[in-house]
Amino acid sequence: MSDFGEGIGTAIEGGLLGRTLDRPQADAAGEAHAGPSTCANCQTVFTGNFCPECGQKAHIHRSLSAIGHDIMHGVLHLDGKLWETLPLLAFKPGELTRRYIAGERARFVSPMAMFLFTVFAMFAVFQMVGISAPSDITEGFMDGASGNSVVKSEVQKQITDLQKERDGLPKGDPRRGEIDNELVGLNRVLEAQPRSAVEIDTSDINVTGTGIKFLDEGIIKKWQKNPSLMLYKLQSNGYKFSWLLIPLSLPFLWLMFAWRRQYKAYDHAIFITYSLSFMSLLFIVMSILSTIPDGSDWAALLFLIAAPLHLYKQLRHAYGLSRFSAFWRFCVLLFCTQIVLALFLQVLLLLGAF
Repeated sequence: MSDFGEGIGTAIEGGLLGRTLDRPQADAAGEAHAGPSTCANCQTVFTGNFCPECGQKAHIHRSLSAIGHDIMHGVLHLDGKLWETLPLLAFKPGELTRRYIAGERARFVSPMAMFLFTVFAMFAVFQMVGISAPSDITEGFMDGASGNSVVKSEVQKQITDLQKERDGLPKGDPRRGEIDNELVGLNRVLEAQPRSAVEIDTSDINVTGTGIKFLDEGIIKKWQKNPSLMLYKLQSNGYKFSWLLIPLSLPFLWLMFAWRRQYKAYDHAIFITYSLSFMSLLFIVMSILSTIPDGSDWAALLFLIAAPLHLYKQLRHAYGLSRFSAFWRFCVLLFCTQIVLALFLQVLLLLGAF
């Protein structure tokens, strides 16, 4: 399957997962019914557009257009709640977090549903634009025993030595002709080396192990044997277990508000989940920007501005903090983010090895 096809499949998978966690409430999408109706699902007699017992619509569509509507609505969740949520998530994240915690649940897409959809959509876009783990890393690159770069280094060293020897010989010396022939052959060998593999100079790398048996056998040896597969596992597990970022981040945020009893662990979890959802959307925009000429610079600039500004605004307005109180927590949170990412990477390494 092509990267584009895999990307579409990943986005659909994320939409369906998000949909299961965010069951839509009754809205005005159904057609009005003047009199009582009998629910075709549970046989309840009711008046209105939706059954009060099971939630099924009173009007049952039997057309091809209804199938298309169900696909767009069920997979992409294109309903009023999405358009209510996205502007606030992007520009007023603190207000969105505070209102959802306060009880405005039916108006907005739930944090976990938004998180699942945006994360899967992010990795789908990554696949579409060609951002993925390299699959052509030479096996054995960690032990220094093989690798195209090692061969190239040896050939280049021989060429340099022969050139120095030839320069030191007097003109007319028959040895100069022999050296020229050798240089032609070595240059052909150098040009024949495959260039598709990632060039990693491993001549100075000597992996002896950690002394911990399960780490040496489970992680280091597998990285030495097939680094491309391990990188693929990291990428694959990255989005499958991205939800682990929420419990990993929760203790750090809780500690910053430990003396403020009005804020519960649930409030912090909502904050983290919406924040991660925005970051996924930001990475989607950045990856699309990087495909245009000179877009990488604009993408980097967008990240440097939008990511810290969004985090500061959400922190200040979600918890009702003063500028100073929000700023010092923002600085601490930036440092804690590095710790969370390091812990998450360690978890992915273990998952990929075992």
